Amino acid sequence: MALKIVRIHNELLGTYGDRGNADVLAYRAGLAGISATVIDISYRDALPSDADIYLMGGAEDAAQVLSCNALSSGSLHGAVEKGAVLLAICAGFQILGKSFYANGEEIRGLGLLNIRTEPGSQRYVGDIKVHSELLGVDLTGFENHGGKTILESGTTPFGTVVVGDGNGAAEIDGAITGNIFGTYLHGPILARNPEFADLLLSRALGAPVSVVDPLANEYAQLRRKVVK
Repeated sequence: MALKIVRIHNELLGTYGDRGNADVLAYRAGLAGISATVIDISYRDALPSDADIYLMGGAEDAAQVLSCNALSSGSLHGAVEKGAVLLAICAGFQILGKSFYANGEEIRGLGLLNIRTEPGSQRYVGDIKVHSELLGVDLTGFENHGGKTILESGTTPFGTVVVGDGNGAAEIDGAITGNIFGTYLHGPILARNPEFADLLLSRALGAPVSVVDPLANEYAQLRRKVVK
């Protein structure tokens, strides 16, 4: 088995260290005996449509708009339609929706998630903990954004907020549709929540992946106790 992991526009969507999610996936895949290759795709390059997992991170407004424009060709849509897994954090998450705001202007998103993001009443910054029904555990991270994201029909929340603000509305964080996962949890989220990393690997491979990594599990439990 082999995995192709694409890190999308890290030079734009790498403000908050979310690039680490690719490294965690490749490392845990290796522990499970699975070969994994991480490929960085610049906003100047065509996005390959044959990867198993695509990753997007956080950014400031100008970089967010540039990334969104570069993805408007539809390659990401095609990859997701073929069953690829997509994880998008913060600005990347907003890009996947129908619209978001940048520099005070409403921007058309990619429409991969039935969500929209508008300016929030405050900046949402700090530790965050959400409960994931999908995984049956609490997940932790760090949020830093000014957008309020509203979920529309057919979209499931990524988690219910326990500590923090998440989407800034309805006490939920993120959104899930099929193999598309969006959330405001930086951290990187997969370093802080190994169960979620293994879920993404399992979705990408179409078979359960279980990794023996006691240190990662210990760290995850520590963060879940601290964030309260």
